[in-house]
Amino acid sequence: MKRDFLTTSTWRKSSRSLNENAQCVEVALASHAVGIRDSTDRCCPSLVVTVAAWTAFIDGVKHASPRP
Repeated sequence: MKRDFLTTSTWRKSSRSLNENAQCVEVALASHAVGIRDSTDRCCPSLVVTVAAWTAFIDGVKHASPRP
C-alpha cells in the first residue's frame, strides 16, 4: 500500500481531544488509504489501513453499546 500520502496529507486531530497536551490520535485521509498516528509522538511510525477497514472501524464504533 502506498504510504507517500502521509507526508503531503493534512492530519486531523481527534475531536475528543480536550487540550494541546491530551493523548489522542490524528488521521490523514487519502482516496486509497487512511493514516493513523499518535499526536503526541509524530515521529513514530504511522499505521496505514485501507479505506474499507477504516470505514468498518468507524461503523463499529458508532454502533457499539455504550459502557454502563
